[in-house]
Amino acid sequence: MTIHVSEQRIFHLQTDHTSYIFTILPTGELGQLYYGNRIPVKADYPNLATREWHNDTPSFSEDLNDVQPELLKQEYASFGKGDFRDPAYQVTMANGSSISGFQFDHYEIHQGKNRLPELPSTFDDSGDEATTIEVMMKDDLAGLTLVLSYAVFDHQDVIIRSAKFINDGQAKVVLNRALSGQLDLPDDHYQMIQFSGTWARERHLYRESLHPGVQSISSKRTASSHQANPFLMLARPDTNEDAGEVFGFNLIYSGNFLDQVEVDQFDTTRILTGINPAGFGWNLQPGESFQTPEAVISYSNQGFNQLSQQLGKFYLKHLVNPKFAKQPRPTLINNWEATTFDITDKKLVNFAKAAKKLGLEMLVVDDGWFGHRDSDRSSLGDWFVNQKKFPGGFKELVDKVHSLGLKFGLWFEPEMISKDSRLYADHPDWMIKTPGRRSTPQRHQFVLDMTRQEVVDYLYSVMSQMIQANHLDYIKWDMNRNITEMFGAKLAADQQLEFSHRYILGVYQLYQRLISQFPNVLFESCASGGGRFDLGMMYYAPQAWTSDNTDAIERLFIQYSTSFGYPQSMMGAHVSDVPNDQNRRITSFDTRAGVAFFGDFGYELDITKLSTDQQALIKQQVAFYKAHRQLFQFGTFYRIDSPYQKPGNIVSWEVVDKQKKHAIAARYQLLNVANPPYAHIKFKGLDPQKRYTVNGSSEQFFGEELMQAGYFVPQVQKRVPRGQSADFNTQLFLIDEV
Repeated sequence: MTIHVSEQRIFHLQTDHTSYIFTILPTGELGQLYYGNRIPVKADYPNLATREWHNDTPSFSEDLNDVQPELLKQEYASFGKGDFRDPAYQVTMANGSSISGFQFDHYEIHQGKNRLPELPSTFDDSGDEATTIEVMMKDDLAGLTLVLSYAVFDHQDVIIRSAKFINDGQAKVVLNRALSGQLDLPDDHYQMIQFSGTWARERHLYRESLHPGVQSISSKRTASSHQANPFLMLARPDTNEDAGEVFGFNLIYSGNFLDQVEVDQFDTTRILTGINPAGFGWNLQPGESFQTPEAVISYSNQGFNQLSQQLGKFYLKHLVNPKFAKQPRPTLINNWEATTFDITDKKLVNFAKAAKKLGLEMLVVDDGWFGHRDSDRSSLGDWFVNQKKFPGGFKELVDKVHSLGLKFGLWFEPEMISKDSRLYADHPDWMIKTPGRRSTPQRHQFVLDMTRQEVVDYLYSVMSQMIQANHLDYIKWDMNRNITEMFGAKLAADQQLEFSHRYILGVYQLYQRLISQFPNVLFESCASGGGRFDLGMMYYAPQAWTSDNTDAIERLFIQYSTSFGYPQSMMGAHVSDVPNDQNRRITSFDTRAGVAFFGDFGYELDITKLSTDQQALIKQQVAFYKAHRQLFQFGTFYRIDSPYQKPGNIVSWEVVDKQKKHAIAARYQLLNVANPPYAHIKFKGLDPQKRYTVNGSSEQFFGEELMQAGYFVPQVQKRVPRGQSADFNTQLFLIDEV
C-alpha cells in the first residue's frame, strides 16, 4: 500500500525509495514530519514531532500554550496567527480580514490520478500506477473548503501536490495568494540550485548556499520566461551527480510563478512553489472554486543524475501526451535562418528536394507565409496564406512536399497581433492595452487578449482550418514577447488581478482544443526560443525549442543545465550555419552536430547552397542520428563533466539504453591546450559485468573497468589547415556490448 493512515492521525506516503509523512496538529492544521529516504511505517512518530517551548514566541491559544506556530513544520501554512514566515495562501474575507483558520475535516483515498479539467496535469490513465489522497480542510467562519491533494507515484519516487479552494459560504472572498505546494525542512544545510538567464542564454546553472531570509526565483512576465525557470533543487553541499541528497521541485505552469526558499530564525527551511502572488488576486464567488497548478516534488539520495532520470521518466509516462511520449521525433529542416521572410513556393520546394536527398524527414516553414508579411512589422493575426508568395495556394506546396515522402510543419504565433493587420482593423479591442495609457511595442508586435473567449474561438477557427485544409503534420507555436499594459477590457475592475492567470488558461484552452481535434499533429512550443520551457507547455507540446541560440558552445551550457529538470526528448536541437547568428562564433560541422545529436535533431541553414562535401557530411550525420535516434531521444541521460566546474574546458555526457547494451558518450573540449596531459573519460550507467567495445575497437572492456578506470582519450590533435581553429573539438564514443 502506498498511503498509510494511522489511528494517531499520521499520514505516511511511501514510494519505492522515499517516505513523506505529515500529521494533524493540535490546532487542526496539518504539520510536516518528514520527507526523505524511505523509513518503516509506524503508528506514531513522537520523535519527529518533538518541539521545544520558546518563551518569546506566540502560542496558538491559552489552552494550547505549548503549540507555537512559528516552531511548527507545516503542510500549507496561513499567515497572521503566530507564524511570521511567508504563507502558502492568504484569503481576504468580505469584512476585510485576511486571517484564515482551515482545520482538518476528513480525507479520501482513491486509486489512480485524474487529470485537471482546465490545467495541464499529471495523469495515471491506467489507474494502477498512482494513489491519490485528498485532505479536506474547513474554515467554517469563512465558509471555505480547502482540498489538499497528494498523488503518489511510487515507482517514480514522485509526489504531486496541488490545492483547491471552494467557496461554500454566502459572500465573495478574494484569494490573494494560492500556492501549489509547501515543504518545511528541519534544517538549512542545503544549497539552492536554480536555472536563470536571458534570451539566447537561457537556463544557466547557479548554485549557492542557503542563508537566513528569503531566496527566490520568479517571473512576472505572464510566461515562465527566459530569465527564470520553474524548476528548483535543494541539495546538500556535498551532493554531486552520483551521490548525495537532493530535492527537486517543478511547477506544471506556464505563467507567473514563484519558487521561494526561506530560512527562519531557528534555521528551518520552507520551500514554496506556485503562482506568483505579485499581481495576483482571484475573486471567489459563492459556489465557485479555484484550482492551483500542480507541483512536482521528488527526492533522491543518489545525486543529481538519479533525480533527473526519475523526473524525466516520470514526465514521459505521466505528463507528456501518450501519443508522442515515446514516438521518435522527425529530423527536420527549418528555413528561417536561411531565408528569413524571403520565401516562395518554388524556393521551399527546392528546400524539400534537398532535404529528401539528405535523408531528412520534415520541412518546417517558419515566419513569413501569411497575410502580407515581408518583415516583422505586419500581419500577425492574419493566419491566411500570402497569395503573393504562394499564388497556387498552400495546399499545392504541401502536396508537393508530401509527395516527396516528407512531413510538413508550419510556424504560428497565435497569441500576437500586428497593428498593420486585417485582424487589428476589424478588432482593435482584441489587443491588450490599458485605457488612457500608451501601448508598449516589442518587436513591433502586441498581444491578443486570451482572456476573451471570442479571441480563443477565432484562433481555433483559423488554425484548425489551416491544419485541416493542408494536412499539416507539425506546428511550431511561437511567442515572441511578454505582456505589458495588462488589462482585460471585458473583466470587471475587481477582476483585473485575475488577468495573468486567465490569459494562461486561454492559451491552455486553445492548445487543448487543437490537440483534441488533431491528435496526430506534433506541436513544438517556442517562445523566442526558451522563454516558455516548462512542464505546462510540455503537456500539450512534447518538445520545445530550447533556445534561439544555436551556437554549439553556448548550447553545451544550455542543454547541460536544462537536462537537470527535463529529458533530452523535450529539447529541440539543430545545426545552424556559421558564423553563428547570435554570437558570430565559428565551429565545425562535427561539433555542431555532436551537440545537437542529444535532442530532437534538425538543421537551420540553407541546404540548397551546400558544397558536395558538405552535402555528404550532412547526409552522414542524418543517417547516424536516425540509426541511434531512439538512444539519443529516449536513452537514460548521464552528465559526466560539467562546464560550470572550473576550469570548465571539458563538457561530457552520455546516453545509455534500457538494457545497458549500447551507449553513446560525447566529450567536448572548448579550447585547445598546448602540450596537454593525459585524459580519460569515465563512462556511466553501464553493466559492471558486461563486456563492451568502444568505437569498434578490438579490445574488450568490462563495464566496471570503463566506469572506474575510464577510457583513454587521445589529446594530440592533427594539424588543422592554416586559418582554421583547433578549438571546439568534439569526440563521440560508441559503447556496444560484445
